[in-house]
Amino acid sequence: MQQSHAILTHAIERHVLGDGRSTAGIVVLFSGGTDSTVLAHLMRSRASHAAHANTTIGIEATREFVRATCRQIALPLLEFTPPKPTDHYDALVLEHGFPGPGHHFKMYQRLKERALVEVRRQIVSNPYRERVVFLAGRRRSESTRRASIPAAERRGSTVWVSPLVNWTTFDLTTYRLIHGDVPVNEVTDLIHMSGECLCGSFARRGEREELAFWFPDLIAQIEDLESQIAHRDDIPLHRRRWGWGAYTREQTDAHTSGPLCSSCAAR
Repeated sequence: MQQSHAILTHAIERHVLGDGRSTAGIVVLFSGGTDSTVLAHLMRSRASHAAHANTTIGIEATREFVRATCRQIALPLLEFTPPKPTDHYDALVLEHGFPGPGHHFKMYQRLKERALVEVRRQIVSNPYRERVVFLAGRRRSESTRRASIPAAERRGSTVWVSPLVNWTTFDLTTYRLIHGDVPVNEVTDLIHMSGECLCGSFARRGEREELAFWFPDLIAQIEDLESQIAHRDDIPLHRRRWGWGAYTREQTDAHTSGPLCSSCAAR
């Protein structure tokens, strides 16, 4: 816990104050998963906002959990969707079909990254004098893709900080036991990920059946999209079904993901 706070302090000193800039805001990127929930609780006294991506293909119960948690810990929430309707999940699928592992980064850019730019614009009024700090719950022990992530880095007027970078799953559990008041998302207990984004790029075998059992409304949305493109000759046959990548030999670690996507690989 001390190390996590020290990582944030050092990042601000180096990438904000050290460059003669001011901090416009410190934003917890809150997916509703275990990592980001612990992060929000740990940093609640230092963060100015939380931000949640409404990816348009997520579980509503997770969004409700995020809203309730932010109210509980008195953290203002910025809930964002892709700014253009053409970047919403349904529109992307109707144009190109369902994504697989090789298409994940495009999904990340459209469903999360572009909307995150809007969050930065809301907070940073002068990018030449101010910087916003985004706190992400990324951990090196999550997967091989996360093994070398930096504790902090700057991209333009945004400083990305990963306070939990050295935490293990055991550390997360211990933190919960110590405090006792860290909220628990029922969705993560059921499917072992936040459910914030279920684009299907990294779907695994059996995941569809699992989602159908617990969250039939989500599967109904997916099935409706499948029916709309079932006879589209301009879309390859395999891309007319959600989660088709689970039945190929592609290795997910070979593909790029964004700094907000971790739970799919962690599974």
